Amino acid sequence: METLITRHQRLLASTSAAYVRSLMEEIHWDARLIAIRGARGVGKTTLLLQYLKLHYPDTPQTALYASLDSLYFARHTLSELAEQFYLKGGKHLFLDEVHKYPGWSREIKNIYDEYPELRIVFTGSSLLNILNAEADLSRRCIAYNMQGLSFREFLHLRHGLPIRVYPLDEVLANANELCGEVNGLCRPLAYFDEYLRTGYYPFYLEGEGDYYTRIENVVNMILELELPQLCGVEMGNVRKLKSLLAILASEVPFSVDISKLSSMAGLGRTTLLTYLQYMDRAGLIKLLYSDLASVKKMQKPDKIYLENPNLLYALSPKEVNQGTLREAFLLNQLAYRHRMEYSDRAADFTVDGQFTIEVGGKSKGGKQVAGIPAGYIASDNTEYAVGNKIPLWAFGMEY
Repeated sequence: METLITRHQRLLASTSAAYVRSLMEEIHWDARLIAIRGARGVGKTTLLLQYLKLHYPDTPQTALYASLDSLYFARHTLSELAEQFYLKGGKHLFLDEVHKYPGWSREIKNIYDEYPELRIVFTGSSLLNILNAEADLSRRCIAYNMQGLSFREFLHLRHGLPIRVYPLDEVLANANELCGEVNGLCRPLAYFDEYLRTGYYPFYLEGEGDYYTRIENVVNMILELELPQLCGVEMGNVRKLKSLLAILASEVPFSVDISKLSSMAGLGRTTLLTYLQYMDRAGLIKLLYSDLASVKKMQKPDKIYLENPNLLYALSPKEVNQGTLREAFLLNQLAYRHRMEYSDRAADFTVDGQFTIEVGGKSKGGKQVAGIPAGYIASDNTEYAVGNKIPLWAFGMEY
C-alpha cells in the first residue's frame, strides 16, 4: 500500500485546484458509494484529485486515491487494499478506472457490505453498467455522468471569465440578462469558434499542437479496448467500427438509411444498430430519435451526429459544415441535462417535449417555429437576444 500512497502524494502535488468543474458542487460526497461515469478524456481523474487536494491535502492514510490499472493490482486484490486501508484508519477510498479491474463490481459490493464506515468513490467509462454488472450496485450507488467542458466552463478555465450557470429555462426566459452579463465580461463570439475547435476536452491545456492527435488516440482506445472489453464487441469487427465512424464523420448529421449504412460498413442490420448504441454510450456519437419515450432497442435513429464539435474537426476528412457544427453544439450542450428529440415539425430539435428549437446563422428566419408557443431560434454569430431569437453560444451556459 505504500506504493499507492507515494503515487497518491505525487499526483496531488502536481494537481492544480485553481479551477474546479461545476460537477464538483453537485456531487453528494458524503454518500457511501458514488460512481462517476464519463467518456475517456473528459476529466474524471482530475476531478477526484482536486477533491482530495481541497479536502484531504495531507492525509493519504484517511483518504486514498488508487487507479485500478496500477501494477499494484497485478499482485494484490481490491479487497486486500480495502482491508489494509480500513484497518489503518482509512475513511474515504477513491478508485479510478474501475472498468480495467476484472470483477470490480463484485469486490466493491463486498467492500461496501463489510466496511460500513468506509466511503467509496469510483470512476469508469461511460459504458460502465452499474445495474447489470456482475453485482448489482444500483440500490447502493449514487451515479453521476460527466462530460467535456461546456462553453461556460471553457470561458472560465481557458480565459479566466467567471459566469454563473444559466439553466435552460433561464436561457429561454432571461436571455437578455445572460447576454448582458457575458458581453459585459467579453465578446463571446471572439471565443466561440475556439471552443468549437478545441474547447471541449480539458487536455487541451496540456498542449495545443497535438490536440487532435490525442482525440484520435481517445477514439482508438474506446474502439479497440473499451467496446470489446465492456460491450463484447468482437475484435474482428473493430476495423468495421472504425470504418463506420469514418463514414459518420464525413456525412453527419447522417439522415439514416440503415440498409445503405449497413452495406457501407459491412455489418448486418441488427449488429449495426447495436454498435450505434454502443458508440452513443461511449461518447463518440449522438443518436437522435423522433420519439425517445417509445424507442425500442432495435429502432433506427432519425439522425446521427458526432458527440461534440471537436470530434468533427478531429475526424472529418473534409471541411466541417457550419450547419452541422451548430447543430452538434446545441445537441451536445443540452443533451447533458435534457431529453433531446428530432422534431417532427420543420425545426431541428424538441427539448423535454416542451420546447422547439431551430438552429441557424445570423440571418435565420423564424418560419420553422412560426405559430409554436415555445419555439425558439438558436442563432449563430449574434451577441444579443431579440424576441425568440437567442444567440447559439448562450445555450452553452447550462453547466
